[in-house]
Amino acid sequence: MGLAAFVDPADWWLGILFFMLGIIGFAGGLVFYNSYLPIITTSDQYDRVSAKGFAYGYIGSVILLIGNLALIQYPNILGLADGAAASRASFIIVGLWWIGFGFYSFQGLPRDRRTPINLNTIYSGYKEIIDVSGRALQRPILLIFLLAFFFYSAGVQTVLFLASTFGEKELGLSASELILLILILQILATVGAYFFAYFSKMFGNKISLIVMVCLWIGICLGGYFLTEKLTFYGIACCVGFVMGGIQSQSRSTYSKLLKKGEKNVSSYFSFYDLVEKVSIVMGTFTFAILDQWSGGMRNGLLLMSLYFFIALVFLIRIRLPRKAM
Repeated sequence: MGLAAFVDPADWWLGILFFMLGIIGFAGGLVFYNSYLPIITTSDQYDRVSAKGFAYGYIGSVILLIGNLALIQYPNILGLADGAAASRASFIIVGLWWIGFGFYSFQGLPRDRRTPINLNTIYSGYKEIIDVSGRALQRPILLIFLLAFFFYSAGVQTVLFLASTFGEKELGLSASELILLILILQILATVGAYFFAYFSKMFGNKISLIVMVCLWIGICLGGYFLTEKLTFYGIACCVGFVMGGIQSQSRSTYSKLLKKGEKNVSSYFSFYDLVEKVSIVMGTFTFAILDQWSGGMRNGLLLMSLYFFIALVFLIRIRLPRKAM
């Protein structure tokens, strides 16, 4: 993403290319980031460590966002000419932020067995994901959980991706108000991640996920009827709070469902990430189709509530092992 700072307006295609490469790197990194959970801690700590990982990520994003916004508003801090120059500098700062904290993380993580990268390695990687997918789908508990995860992820990620668009299109929020929305989501997601880790410790992962999915249904239905900006921010607070919880609890629950000593952890999490990405495509695509067909985004929220309801049905049916209850 740091290279985006050097893109001229006329070379818009180059900016799109850098953005795509950034998304590919981010999505690919998430697979390994998630798969480290069952490696670096024990199953009784999955909920707490998963929540802490997401919480630190949200805190970091808030710090970086506020810092860059301050730089854009006051570019003379670094001796920059104007806000445009500060915006370009922000891309470089983001790149350095990723490099710095990435290097710090790599120093503390377990060392991997090195494998030469060639065409055979790439082929083997895809083949392993296909094999893992087959094994995962043959395990009833894992299958039901992934079906629930698929449907509520479609709702969660679509709401997150389109929340700012909804506020701008349906309520006429300004750019500054949309920035405030992003900050609210990130800050409350930190609180939600810790809260639901504690809630899960008290009542179990299944009950925790069921409660959160029910809250998401309420959020979607509430969003359908809202008309005022203040109400929108109230619902946004709920979104941020439940967002942090459901992301961290989904990862920890999935980790608990894997067999102890599983050797293909990264492959299982590759499949987990694949399920999430496909759900995002389905969620945003169906939301957009309904928006175009009905002429408004509110009906899309009713569709998202349907996805959450389907996920709720699967969650109620699932029987988690004692360690994941």
